[in-house]
Amino acid sequence: MDPGAPTAGHRASTLYQPRLPRWAPGATVLGAIAVGVGCGLVFGLESRVQWGLIAALVFVTGTFALTTVVEGRRQAVDRFAASLVWTSFVVAVLPLASLIWETIARGAPGVSWYFLTHSMNGVLSWQDGGGIYHALLGTVQQVVLGSVIAIPIGLLTAVYLVEYGKGKLAKVITFFVDVMTGIPSIVAGLFILSMWIMMLGFGYSGFAGAMALSILMMPIVVRSTEEMLKLVPNELREASLALGVPKWRTILKVVLPTAVGGITTGVMLALARIAGETAPIILLVFGSNMINANPFEGAQSSLPLFVYEQWALGTEAAYDRAWAAALVLIVFIMILNLVARGIARWKSPTHAR
Repeated sequence: MDPGAPTAGHRASTLYQPRLPRWAPGATVLGAIAVGVGCGLVFGLESRVQWGLIAALVFVTGTFALTTVVEGRRQAVDRFAASLVWTSFVVAVLPLASLIWETIARGAPGVSWYFLTHSMNGVLSWQDGGGIYHALLGTVQQVVLGSVIAIPIGLLTAVYLVEYGKGKLAKVITFFVDVMTGIPSIVAGLFILSMWIMMLGFGYSGFAGAMALSILMMPIVVRSTEEMLKLVPNELREASLALGVPKWRTILKVVLPTAVGGITTGVMLALARIAGETAPIILLVFGSNMINANPFEGAQSSLPLFVYEQWALGTEAAYDRAWAAALVLIVFIMILNLVARGIARWKSPTHAR
């Protein structure tokens, strides 16, 4: 045996790398929180956000310093990046969680069966009572009508761009889709107002609002569907075409079913986008405290418009109704997303039966 060769014990000792104990991240978090609270109390910082930012800064720098001392600079850089990602995630989620908590805390006491099944007809701004049935009905009708207009056009446009579009027409369509993606909602409302109401002479209605919502929804449907169709492997198309299946039938039976999960998710994102729009509704639907089940004639209301109107009244009763309506709107959008997930899972080609 060569006396100069390293022994097994020597190799093990050189490969050994000291590690921070498992409880170190938790202890660092608690220490950072303590430092943030202490700095807030000592310096008289009234905002809890400032306390949290101080704690986040202490956590990131403390993690980097401890890891540098114990594990070395390479591991410290890795842990610094990971802690920075987690801190950014928490900072991004906290406002959302705070908003949801505030809405539930203030809106839940006002939500009842009476609130969901009655309108504001005859209820004064300072009086308790009233409900959102007229606004909920208007939101459902306007979103459904906007979807009926936007979804078929968006799907067919995306199919054309991915499967057929190769020339100048495809470039022009792509350009206009990009332009429509950045259009403010008030511009879409002004366009329908000038064309549908002022030039053609039709009155304010839920259908007018639905047309504006469809303009906002269409580019989202096109872009999301286009990206999902591009993810479908070309081998599936080629295999179907090799069997003599026409291209239109390949798209209908192979491409679209393969991408239906992503397409559904994109459509539901577009629905959630338009369900909370207020500006086009103010211009085109005009608002009403009475129940109007006909979206093609007469003023209607919607949940976002109802929240805006009640908050603008400035009374305690109106504030309570605004918070309750905001909670119902959040639940409505959440239900849409859950339905989308269920449909995507049910229609997914990889879903085992």
